[in-house]
Amino acid sequence: MRRNAVRTAPDRGSATVWSVAAIAVLCLVFGVVLALGQAVVARHRAAGGADLAALAAADHWAEGGTAACDRADRVARAQGTRLVRCALTGQVSDVTAASGRGPFTAEIRARAGPAATPPPPPPGAAP
Repeated sequence: MRRNAVRTAPDRGSATVWSVAAIAVLCLVFGVVLALGQAVVARHRAAGGADLAALAAADHWAEGGTAACDRADRVARAQGTRLVRCALTGQVSDVTAASGRGPFTAEIRARAGPAATPPPPPPGAAP
């Protein structure tokens, strides 16, 4: 009597291995996208904090450099950032704010002050 021999294919179960590999790659891509998103959020938060801190310092220049930088520090902390540097030159403030931690730390510099006066018109030009 002859029995029917069942042959097993040499690739039996390979779909499981391919599925696990595809899931691992998708998880890695998802992790990279999340990390990039975190870096972008830190950069935008630092930029907003630096801009507002610079405006606050420039608005309070008449109170002196220390008072203006204290105001800039309060505004930066209210925005969820930390003031790294603050300098006041006349009415122009120059601040640097940082946001994030570890490899996702972003530092942004911002300046604020009055608009520059336009140059005088050339002689003989119509007003």
